[in-house]
Amino acid sequence: MIRIKKLHKSYPMGKSSLHVLKGLDLEVKEGEFIAIMGSSGSGKSTLLNIIGLLDTHDEGEYYLNGELIENLNEKKAAILRNKFLGFIFQSFNLITYKNALENVALPLYYQGMKRVERNKKALQYLEKVGLKDWAHHLPNELSGGQKQRVAVARALVGNPKVILADEPTGALDSETSAGVMKLLREINDEGMTLVVITHEEEIAEMSDRIIRLKDGIIVSDEKVLHSDKAITTK
Repeated sequence: MIRIKKLHKSYPMGKSSLHVLKGLDLEVKEGEFIAIMGSSGSGKSTLLNIIGLLDTHDEGEYYLNGELIENLNEKKAAILRNKFLGFIFQSFNLITYKNALENVALPLYYQGMKRVERNKKALQYLEKVGLKDWAHHLPNELSGGQKQRVAVARALVGNPKVILADEPTGALDSETSAGVMKLLREINDEGMTLVVITHEEEIAEMSDRIIRLKDGIIVSDEKVLHSDKAITTK
């Protein structure tokens, strides 16, 4: 589903540059649930942005669903994002003046789906995350956990191939975090590919595989046994 070979990314820093990703190799198979960990500055958010077509790489190869990603203009990138990717963010990124139903339906608007159809489908996904009765509530009327469930429904509604989650539990308490991760686990059990960035070990251990970055390189790649043990595979 995702294949990255010798990926490099630098950013200009005055007269010099900051080399953030230093020749990464990574493969994520369809249906995998992986967690990416690393300290601030390790390159994990840059990697997620490149996978999510929100940023471009300088060198190397990136394949998404078998398609080589290179020289994309913003229009083409937007089309591919809408077709293949769903996003979940730490800050939820809900539109404050739209209710839960309208927030979830938004990706379908960009797909050109008629209003009646997109609202019907959005309601189905709100029901899937346990929020059907909250469909007409604004974000400021929802708890943090409810907002994140709305964000999960919004990520799923367009039937993407991959869900990318950037610190999805970072703004939540431990009990609510566990509920959101349980929901993501259920989504993965249905066959969805998930890539989650987190700094929390207990969250990462709910995935199937933990990839650790340091200074722009992968320093470990572990398969997780859900008996709270891990086997190093790389």
